Amino acid sequence: QSNWGSRSRFPQTRMGVEQVFVDYFTRAKQYEKDKASGNYRKDLEMETILEILNGERFISCHSYVQSEINMLMKVAEQFDFNINTFTHILEGYKVADKMAEHGVAGSTFSDWWAYKYEVNDAIPYNASIMHNAGVLVAINSDDGEMSRRLNQEAAKTVKYGGMSEEEAWKFVTLNPAKMLHIDDRVGSIKVGKDADVVLWSGHPMSIYSKAEKTIIEGKVYFDIEEDKALRKENQRLRNVITTQMLQAKNKGLKTQPVKKKEEQHMHCDTLEVFED
Repeated sequence: QSNWGSRSRFPQTRMGVEQVFVDYFTRAKQYEKDKASGNYRKDLEMETILEILNGERFISCHSYVQSEINMLMKVAEQFDFNINTFTHILEGYKVADKMAEHGVAGSTFSDWWAYKYEVNDAIPYNASIMHNAGVLVAINSDDGEMSRRLNQEAAKTVKYGGMSEEEAWKFVTLNPAKMLHIDDRVGSIKVGKDADVVLWSGHPMSIYSKAEKTIIEGKVYFDIEEDKALRKENQRLRNVITTQMLQAKNKGLKTQPVKKKEEQHMHCDTLEVFED
């Protein structure tokens, strides 16, 4: 953040960030001792960090370059706990062996690179290299539009890295569920799991396939044939309303200009304020 003009009270260097982690975990260790003695004041921040240290809270860490990935694994091992998942992790391919040894998963972009300095070394083979090294891998997006097409993002790993179609499909189904520790409920089609299913017109990773049905917990939320009928009815109603508007205008009745409504594009840094 050294070039952001930040006035944060936290350090603005990678070395400083490491020291912040070490300081907080050290404080939490001391807090645990004080708590055991009964001579302590309850601190919700320290309680949360204690849950991390004691393996009661799973943590996901944002990351890009190998130096920060190595740093955080080293800090975690210093305090005897494991990181659950590194997200983005576009240089994971450089440290995949160390990630596998640590036991951390990697949730990455399929082929994003060179959009800022930290991702200059990113490659589209990242996911397959991490997978082949024994890392649990998922394909993610922090973009509201791309998140609707993660099936196609997963398909890119077949091209870049020669992933099998089944393993590539797990990158956006079962593997993310494992990272979230909910694979006993979702992530694959199996008796006893929550039935969230999409039926496709063709191969689920093909850009030419269309979703024909979406079924959530046994209820059909989308049906392409019903959608076609609704579109036809909507077009009929639109024509009726348009005709009425033109007739009103031709009669000299009061009209109002078109109000353009911008659809909000959700992104990872979107901050939404809801008002009553």
